[in-house]
Amino acid sequence: MQINIVNRSNNSLPAYETIASAGLDLRASLKEAIILKSLERTLIPTGLFIELPVGYEAQIRPRSGMAYKYGIGVLNSPGTIDADYRGEIKVILVNLSNETFTIEDGERIAQMVIAQHEQAEWIEVNELNPSKRGSGGFGSTGKK
Repeated sequence: MQINIVNRSNNSLPAYETIASAGLDLRASLKEAIILKSLERTLIPTGLFIELPVGYEAQIRPRSGMAYKYGIGVLNSPGTIDADYRGEIKVILVNLSNETFTIEDGERIAQMVIAQHEQAEWIEVNELNPSKRGSGGFGSTGKK
């Protein structure tokens, strides 16, 4: 699949790190470092603008290493970039640790997964067909 992209950052285009990677790493595009204090959140620009085909979305997800090592996550995760959005891709980072964290220009901050989707057509009915699970949720299937 080919996707039009505008890169206004000083970083290379997002790339898959391995042949089996599902996500492309997104990098911060910053004029100066950002210090993220404990429990703070901030919007990090990437300098990237994309044109997805209709029927596709870009999902923004946390990087597992940043979450585990530093307590840095992505709010609104996974975030969705719709096919008709033409603005800059930005990532909402949150510091869930007790330590400050510095985000530098070019640092890999999140990953982006391109995913196909469909739009649903609602069919209003008076009741739903029964299932074995029924209305059970929130742990109703057990722990083990």
